[in-house]
Amino acid sequence: MADYLQPAPAKPAAHRGYALAVVVAGALLVFCAVLPWAGLEVRSELIGGGLANEIRGIDDTFGVYTLVAGLVALGCGIAGLLTRPRLAALAAVPGVAAVAVLVLFMTDGSGVRDRLSFDLGQVLSVGPVIKFGWFAAMGCAVAVVVLSILALVRRP
Repeated sequence: MADYLQPAPAKPAAHRGYALAVVVAGALLVFCAVLPWAGLEVRSELIGGGLANEIRGIDDTFGVYTLVAGLVALGCGIAGLLTRPRLAALAAVPGVAAVAVLVLFMTDGSGVRDRLSFDLGQVLSVGPVIKFGWFAAMGCAVAVVVLSILALVRRP
């Protein structure tokens, strides 16, 4: 007679791991927009040294777009963390936009100084270089896309 008064087993807590991972990846993408993305390097074996000029991500309009995409992805991840974890899947849109903007940064360049390249042997060598910040931003943008898709397709 008292069988129906048995307590029901507790439901497992909602898994918010992917939403938290989207928050972290979005925050890292925002941080990577401040890092150096490209530069112009001048080397001379004659004097045994060189000079470098760096371009940070936020120094270019593409870097500002990446910063905004990171902030939107961060917001989507926080919304998924606080409410439903599947809302973090919306971060795929700014993640894909960040990947596209990063590719445009490399293909369009940001002026003549990025396209300038010449080599006079050991006397003087001038050329553009890709810095670690661009690679880190690309990795974070891809991570935002992958983690947000995983937040969508994951079975509760």
